[in-house]
Amino acid sequence: MFTLKNSSDKARTAILETPHGKIKTPVFMPVATRGAIKAGVGFDDLKNLGADISLGNTYHLHLRPTSKLIKRMGGLHFWEKWNKPILTDSGGFQVFSIKNKKITDDGVWFHSHINGDLFYLDAETSIQIQLELGSDILMAFDECPPNVPDFSSIENAVNKTTAWAKRSLSYFEKNYNLQIPTNERPQLFGIIQGGSFSELRKKSLKEITSMNFDGFAMGGLAVGEPPEEMYKVLDEIVDYMPENKPRYLMGVGTPIDLLEAVERGIDMFDCVLPARNARHGSVFTKKGVIKIKNAKFKEDALPIDPKCKCDVCGNKKISRSYLHHLLKVGEALGERYATIHNLYFYQELMNDMRNAIDENKFSLFKKDWLKNFTSSHR
Repeated sequence: MFTLKNSSDKARTAILETPHGKIKTPVFMPVATRGAIKAGVGFDDLKNLGADISLGNTYHLHLRPTSKLIKRMGGLHFWEKWNKPILTDSGGFQVFSIKNKKITDDGVWFHSHINGDLFYLDAETSIQIQLELGSDILMAFDECPPNVPDFSSIENAVNKTTAWAKRSLSYFEKNYNLQIPTNERPQLFGIIQGGSFSELRKKSLKEITSMNFDGFAMGGLAVGEPPEEMYKVLDEIVDYMPENKPRYLMGVGTPIDLLEAVERGIDMFDCVLPARNARHGSVFTKKGVIKIKNAKFKEDALPIDPKCKCDVCGNKKISRSYLHHLLKVGEALGERYATIHNLYFYQELMNDMRNAIDENKFSLFKKDWLKNFTSSHR
């Protein structure tokens, strides 16, 4: 069930119910690609951060250790010891990022990046894998094309995505009656493609939203296009997505992208950016991004953000000086501390956005937040 609560212009808050709990939206999903957050951040850490949901990667878990093994181990929730909702992607993005692959009308042949073994993935296989993983929210198999100004290539991807969406839904319905409430069964989301071509986005939107999916995602964005191009696509499409179902913008993004997308009515996000940036020494504060490896932080006794209440800043009061040292000498503890802080920053940003929407002050909140934040490295 997806229950709308409040709105502030197009921005909205809602509750998405799943068998493993409720998700407050707008929501940012930390990415546990291979069954774990990188940098030694555990699922107990995620709970302490206030995360409602995590994301697993179908492609990587299919290759190792296999969905069948995970099913024998009790499914992702029991295996990871994470009792909150899990969303799994379809594997499409990873497969189509591989150079040596063969795409057919039915599916994709590809070689494992681990040992070169030949694998095949199609709509039915993707849904089967996700069901074996025990996901709360599954994604339909789609073709995620590169960001190219080639109308015919993108059109071909849209057509395949529609055909594979029908097959994904058909296979899913053989396992679950869609009339069962979504807090008692997994959910399946369809994916809208079309690149930056308005005509193709609208075609994909019409075709995918005509199917009885539980939610709808925007794919094929944040793949190299300028942010303004992504915002333009959202402006053209979001208003025509069903109002009573979740809207998910895949693979996004920066704090600014999250604010812009929420303002346009998007509910769900995921991205590796906060964790990846942390491992490279970029940490977020409300005043901007700090490059903690810079020499000027060598003798800085302040926490990353003195106003932050995360475990690293608020409880342990880890200094910028110590974090600078850990990351400079390659200590894993530095990556862990920075990742915990960045993921907390994202959860707090989403919480602040939800509060602003509930108070019907989102536009003012966004304006003030952006005034204080700068993406330049300090």
